[in-house]
Amino acid sequence: MSVADGPEVELNGVAVNVTIPEDLRWTGERRGEAHILTSLTVRLLPDGHLAVKAYGRPVAGGRGGYVSFPVPTDRPELAALVDAAADRAASLWAAHRGLA
Repeated sequence: MSVADGPEVELNGVAVNVTIPEDLRWTGERRGEAHILTSLTVRLLPDGHLAVKAYGRPVAGGRGGYVSFPVPTDRPELAALVDAAADRAASLWAAHRGLA
């Protein structure tokens, strides 16, 4: 039976990457190094909730490691950015035109 015939498709995850606008960026420290957080990865969990991690680059420059940071829960403007990103992603996915 093909997917078009109706079997359930099990998704392991749906994620989008979002640029954090400059006025919303913050600095976090990991492994003794300060990072400026410039992007979010927003994941849609199987239960419909969202999970989010922030990523960035070392303030001092250089490559630095790929390290995740929690997103502050006390900043409603960041929560609004995550919600807007999820809504935008849903809209884009719903309007997909198939494989190119």
